[in-house]
Amino acid sequence: MKTPIKFSALSAIAVAMLATPAFAQTAKEDTDFDGVYVGGHFGYSAQSSPRDEGVNFDTNGDGDYSDGVFTTSGANAFNPGFCRGSARTAIAGDGCRQDQNDIEYGIRIGADKRYGNFVIGALVEGSRSEAKDSVTAFSSTPANYVFTRELDYAISARARAGYTPGGGILFYGTGGASYGRIDNSFRTTNGANAFTPRNGKDWSWGWQAGGGVEAKIANNMTIGLEYLYNTYTNDDYVVNVGPGTAPATNPFLLRAGETDMRRSDPNFEFHSIRVTTAFRF
Repeated sequence: MKTPIKFSALSAIAVAMLATPAFAQTAKEDTDFDGVYVGGHFGYSAQSSPRDEGVNFDTNGDGDYSDGVFTTSGANAFNPGFCRGSARTAIAGDGCRQDQNDIEYGIRIGADKRYGNFVIGALVEGSRSEAKDSVTAFSSTPANYVFTRELDYAISARARAGYTPGGGILFYGTGGASYGRIDNSFRTTNGANAFTPRNGKDWSWGWQAGGGVEAKIANNMTIGLEYLYNTYTNDDYVVNVGPGTAPATNPFLLRAGETDMRRSDPNFEFHSIRVTTAFRF
């Protein structure tokens, strides 16, 4: 009787020893993507597909930007039209350079809560993009008028919801609000009129949405790949055109002695592809 009892005891100990790592692994996986983390991202900002964007004019100061700019003979002073991007020269036929896509980077802090295989969470992020979005108007003078904007920096708050099949991998979707400081600038080859920009650096509300995948590479560290669509409403930047050295017969001056100009598209949109990293507590 002693031998079976001894064998049973040894078997129980062996089973317990084999089961302990499996139990520990399960318990460990149950805490993956659960808790507070800090991290950052580095990636690339790409402008949205070209849109039919131009420049709008208010020639009588009533706040309505649907006016045309005409010469004394009644001809459209902007007959050469518009070009998405930054003008190469003062001549419309020379075209425009494409919008400048560039790097982006930022830091974040967030928290996740795991419920079985599902994870929900939220994060706050500070970011900056070097991408530039331009549009050009061409007058028959000839002359160009180039509007450019970029995201100085933004503060964003997003929710996250995802699924983890185990093994330290999380697939998630994310979305939320963003508040960004848009840096607007203007340049022209018109040396006769005076140009006075207003609201060059302007805070604008927007939103972000996307998704990604995150994987553990160490006990408390993850890396990931993330996509975001970003859009901000930026319609406050206006350039006032005054006389300068131009005569009263100048097309910008014929109706009210001045003209206001602004971009026709108020939305600053771009796509983000990012590599993320996070340290989890």
